[in-house]
Amino acid sequence: MISGKGCLWLLPLLLVCSSLAAQNSPAEKGEKQPPNILFFITDDLGWQDTAVSLHKESAPFQQHYRTPHLLRLAREGLVFTNAYASSPVCTPTRTSIMTGRSPQANGITYWILRKDQDTGGPREGTVPPQWNVNGLQSGDVTLPALLQKGGYRTIHAGKAHLGAHGSSGADPKNLGFDVNIAGHAAGAPSDFRGRRNFARDPEKPGDRIWDVPGLEKYHGKDTYLTEALALEAATAIHQAHQDGQRFFLHFSPYAVHTPIIANDRHLDHYPDLSKVEAAYATMIESVDEALGVLLKTLEDLKILEETVIIFTSDNGGLSAHTREKPHHRHNHPLSSGKGSALEGGTRIPLMVRWPGVVEAGRRTDLPVISHDHFPTLLEVAGVEGPQDHMTRVEGWNLLPILRDDGRGTEIGGLLEGWGERVLCWHMPHFWGPRGPGIQPFSSIRRGPWKMIYYYHPEPKRVLYHLGRDLGESRDLADQQEKILADLSEELARHLRETGASLPSINGQTIPLPDELKQ
Repeated sequence: MISGKGCLWLLPLLLVCSSLAAQNSPAEKGEKQPPNILFFITDDLGWQDTAVSLHKESAPFQQHYRTPHLLRLAREGLVFTNAYASSPVCTPTRTSIMTGRSPQANGITYWILRKDQDTGGPREGTVPPQWNVNGLQSGDVTLPALLQKGGYRTIHAGKAHLGAHGSSGADPKNLGFDVNIAGHAAGAPSDFRGRRNFARDPEKPGDRIWDVPGLEKYHGKDTYLTEALALEAATAIHQAHQDGQRFFLHFSPYAVHTPIIANDRHLDHYPDLSKVEAAYATMIESVDEALGVLLKTLEDLKILEETVIIFTSDNGGLSAHTREKPHHRHNHPLSSGKGSALEGGTRIPLMVRWPGVVEAGRRTDLPVISHDHFPTLLEVAGVEGPQDHMTRVEGWNLLPILRDDGRGTEIGGLLEGWGERVLCWHMPHFWGPRGPGIQPFSSIRRGPWKMIYYYHPEPKRVLYHLGRDLGESRDLADQQEKILADLSEELARHLRETGASLPSINGQTIPLPDELKQ
């Protein structure tokens, strides 16, 4: 429930809901249509940065987080405890969701900003390979473009960060979205406060690439960015419903990315936290409240049961800077955080609610990854992609897991093999600050085993057993030579097949992991 002073910003929406909910749906009666899709993707939200517990051990501040709507989603849907982002940073993951292909296959291995400019250049003697610095562009095969052709109204709200500023991909409308609400090339807002126009400095000219566009109606008002996006997204849902169209809403509220700025409406909920962690907690609560607004919108329009809802994040939780010290511990029991090869950099929350298909209250520990959403949502929508693209899709269709009866027997055992599924990552760049695992790497997970191949300061392989060592504190490379060799071969084969480019040191390209003598 939303109550008190925190709900004042919802009044315009509630009035609209009351009016439109009384109207009958203009859609014609007939054969059951594929569901609406709400894909809710947060930014930098850690594995346990909500009140939904995914492990017997809690994260340091988890007990303080207020996320009642996410708890509802967990009760009414399926919770994944071994879900991963395609990358430990945002653009590679987001573009992988759009294409169904890994960052290494897309060639988008780092975050983008300006056309033809590399945001991840040489550092400490290690030179990253050439990569697609412009991201997705007009004409690329994307999830929204395919859903659009399949009859969906495709709506983007919030952070896009799919194509570089100055390129066609900066505008989500060029990537298949019918509606774009506040999305552009930048991956973070200058400010989350409407009274500051969501801008770096509303009174001074200068580089405004980080300023959030298209929300001028909220300028000068006491409206938090996450709130404004929820209001606009709810209006877009209403319009699609009124027009009799199914919708795909890609809701991406910028939060909880830096700058960490408190939503003052919620600050009194966190008297026991430090200033920065209280501000961070209000950002999480604002994300949950936005989910509540969208759930209420769907309920008022009587289409909640006709909507698939996916909630996830684009990479592991921020822990290397800006948060309360000591750093690199905010995602406990996982090690490190955003930008890292360790579990804190890539393990993320994932929940799916789909009445009539997903049994309420289930959990699964089967490993999945962000680019799985592409083939899954195409199947959900009953939409086919072009054959030449679909043969190169690396994501797995999650429907066998979603439909499973909880005993792993769905459709004659289609879940067989999921537990030993191979997942691979590739980020041949340094990300921001230094910290555990924050260096150029490729990695692989198969079953409980995870191998990381670090490229800096010199090539090195480390091996962990996640079942016994989730915090990745005990390197078993010297004790498990056979497993190390097998994973090295599998990772090298994957990198070759995807055409992954490797960094270099002193002008020499670093060898693939199966070529390393260690």
